[in-house]
Amino acid sequence: MPGRSVRVAVAAVVAAGALAGCGGSQKPGAAALVGDDRITVSELSQTVRDWREQFRADPAANELRASAGNPVQQLAGDSESDLRGALTMMINFRVADEVAERAGVTVTEAQVDRAVALLDQETNQKLRRPPGTPGGAVSTTLDNGLPRRYTRDLARLIATQIAVTQAGKPFLELFPAAAHGLDIEVNPRYGNYDPAKLELGPVRNRLSSPDSGI
Repeated sequence: MPGRSVRVAVAAVVAAGALAGCGGSQKPGAAALVGDDRITVSELSQTVRDWREQFRADPAANELRASAGNPVQQLAGDSESDLRGALTMMINFRVADEVAERAGVTVTEAQVDRAVALLDQETNQKLRRPPGTPGGAVSTTLDNGLPRRYTRDLARLIATQIAVTQAGKPFLELFPAAAHGLDIEVNPRYGNYDPAKLELGPVRNRLSSPDSGI
C-alpha cells in the first residue's frame, strides 16, 4: 500500500461488547462473536502459539518488527498483547468481508494473488532484498502477529481495501458501520472496542475474567 505500512493501513476494527454478565447471546469459550461467526478462546490461543513458533524461525519477520520500532516481546506464555493483536486481525478479516458486501464488491482469488505479490514486493523493499525474493507476504503476516496460514486472509483484506477504494467507496469509513451491523461482541478480558479510534481499547480491571468467556 503506497506510503503506508501494512501495520498502519490495516485498521484495527472490532466491535464493543461483553460476553460476560450481559445475558442472551453469550457462548462458553468465546473470545469474540462476529455476527453468527464465533472465534473461540482455544482457537485464539492456538493461533498465537502457532504464530510464536513460526515467528521465532523467520528472520525477515523479526527484522520487519524491529525496523518498525516494535521490539519483540518475550515469547513465552499467552501474552495478552499477542492475543489482543491476533484477535483484532481475525475480527478485521470478517468485518472486511462485510464491507465488501455492503460496497457491492466481489474480491476474486486473482485479486488476492496480486495482493500477495504486493506484500512480497513491499517486504523486499523494506528489507532491501532483491526483487522477486519469495516469502515476503508470509513474513509480513508473521510481523502482524498471525501464523503463516493467515497470509491469504491478510492479502484478501488488502485486496478488498483496494477494490472498495477503486469502486469510489471510503473503505476505512465503512468499517465502523459494518462492525456495528455485525453486532460484534468481544470477551472483556481482551479489552473493549472504541469505534472512534477503530481499535481495541485498554483492558478494564475486573474481579474475574474467566477464559471461558462466560
